[in-house]
Amino acid sequence: MRFATPLIPGRLLRRYKRFLADVVLADGTETTAHVANSGAMLGLGAPGSRVWLSRSPNPARKLALSWELVEADFGAGPELVGVNTMHPNLLVAEAIAAGHVPALSGYARMRREVKYGKSSRIDIQLEDEAKPLCLVEVKNVHLMRAPGRAEFPDCVTARGAKHLEELAAEAEKGNRSVMVYLSQIGSARTIGLARDLDPAYGRAFDRARAAGIEAIGLVCRIDPEGIEVAGLVPMTG
Repeated sequence: MRFATPLIPGRLLRRYKRFLADVVLADGTETTAHVANSGAMLGLGAPGSRVWLSRSPNPARKLALSWELVEADFGAGPELVGVNTMHPNLLVAEAIAAGHVPALSGYARMRREVKYGKSSRIDIQLEDEAKPLCLVEVKNVHLMRAPGRAEFPDCVTARGAKHLEELAAEAEKGNRSVMVYLSQIGSARTIGLARDLDPAYGRAFDRARAAGIEAIGLVCRIDPEGIEVAGLVPMTG
């Protein structure tokens, strides 16, 4: 995924109301950007952090700018982290289509945002007449508290636990159910659960794994021009 236009650098003043961030641009102008991220963003919201914004081509948007990247240091030096949670579904779909996720290759068709369960939509549905239906739920990962170990979630996510329960039910029906955890921190070498931040999610994950769902970890390569899936990383539970 390449950014449609060059990103705009700035310095973070503050993030507030979850979806808003005040940023000072290189010319000293202060502006408010949309934050497409409902999580806590632990370790990524320090005032003064270098950030990069994208500009929407939609003139009707109330906030023309969106926060895309932030520079953070998790112990191995500064690196760029993707904070826009609207991108992971596209990134994973691109990687599957390109054959970069071997465990999810060989399907005839891919569909996105397909209704399933009681009231949910699956991020990616893979279909093939010769195989069971494959439902893929994508989670964005941008928490790192120890060098090299990315974690999910960064706050309580009842919605995430619900997704695990519905995917477990699909696995019990005989469908293939897969959780993909995508780290937008390029230095991640493993991905695990932040069980201390959301014990209920950890328990739901364990139940879902026992029911037969799969878990795949992926890591991104990030620069101001774009983001792409770089490869697999182990899931450590």
